[in-house]
Amino acid sequence: MIIGYARVSTDDQSQSAQIDALNAAGCERIFREKCSGQSKLRPELERLTDTLRAGDIIVVQRLDRLGRSLKDLIELLDGFKCQKVQFISLNENIDTTTAVGELAFHMIGSIAQFERKLISERTKAGLAAARARGRKGGRKPKLTESDIKKAHAMLRAPEMTKAEVASHFSVSRPTLNKMLDLSKLS
Repeated sequence: MIIGYARVSTDDQSQSAQIDALNAAGCERIFREKCSGQSKLRPELERLTDTLRAGDIIVVQRLDRLGRSLKDLIELLDGFKCQKVQFISLNENIDTTTAVGELAFHMIGSIAQFERKLISERTKAGLAAARARGRKGGRKPKLTESDIKKAHAMLRAPEMTKAEVASHFSVSRPTLNKMLDLSKLS
């Protein structure tokens, strides 16, 4: 089955050009959506993916109608490929039912993978440089050393509970326990 997907970001925009292009491409069923591409909640796209069967072909007028980002688009297209579903983007002339379209898809995927690796390398280099300057990563502790000493002192009183101490410092009991355990180790 040839399935179309049309999406516009706002109610003011019209889907008619997309619908016309999808009908001209021979779509037997068209899923229509009105929501921002930035939104992770796209119910019609979810319905479309739930109805897919091996051999189906998904058609969009433009790539940006389907994916929020290149990463998101690659994930969707990989999912289609795993389900043995083909993909066509009319404006970009990407058609995974052909050898050239498959090549274009793989080139886009390779570029996305390269970009992810570059980001990872830059992140690791930045963290290493920060550590070399004596900076530690991660969140700041919820309790200072002074707070931990006060918590220990408060817990020496037999009428004081851990829940009350945790409440006093506006942390959860598990956080208080973790901080107390860490202070014993140092």
